[in-house]
Amino acid sequence: MNIVAWVVLGLIAGAIAKAIYPGHQGGGILATIILGIVGAFIGGSLGVFFATGKLLLTSASFSIPGILVAVLGAIVAIFLWNLINRSSAV
Repeated sequence: MNIVAWVVLGLIAGAIAKAIYPGHQGGGILATIILGIVGAFIGGSLGVFFATGKLLLTSASFSIPGILVAVLGAIVAIFLWNLINRSSAV
């Protein structure tokens, strides 16, 4: 997949994931794109793992099922990011 498709998939998946996930996620458009691209890798890799039992670094394709997998991966990425950056502010 070329870089333009990666950016578009990242923007779509990251924006949908940020809209679905509860709470406030900071960051601008660049953070949303990066979140979506990371989500595409997480979702694609988990999809291949559950289908074949092999853990391969793959990405979701630029299609409706690919976008859904990328959104699910981006939600996982948001969850993991919140676990890592848990603040101690009350």
